Amino acid sequence: MPSKRVVKTPAKKKKPTMAPTTYMDHDDKNYYIQVEMPGVKKENLTLEVSDQSFCVRGAREDIELLGCFVLAHPADADKVKAKFENGLLNVEIPIKKILKGKKVKIE
Repeated sequence: MPSKRVVKTPAKKKKPTMAPTTYMDHDDKNYYIQVEMPGVKKENLTLEVSDQSFCVRGAREDIELLGCFVLAHPADADKVKAKFENGLLNVEIPIKKILKGKKVKIE
């Protein structure tokens, strides 16, 4: 029986992944988010927003910056504004409805 010859192709070298530094705030109308993406070019940056979360990914030569975050209040993903300048991504996500919790007395 002839032996099967397996040809291995070199695996792509995977870049290390790191979470970007992210600042989040909100008022009763919008989320205000800043994501530090130093060294990332705009064409290597992606932002995905749903009504419950957002994910940002940026690729550099040496690493990949990746962060996904859950939003506390339902968001309007169709009206998101995003601007990228000097390695800083600024995102404004409208809030559909503020969810109010019950305050609990802490003893």
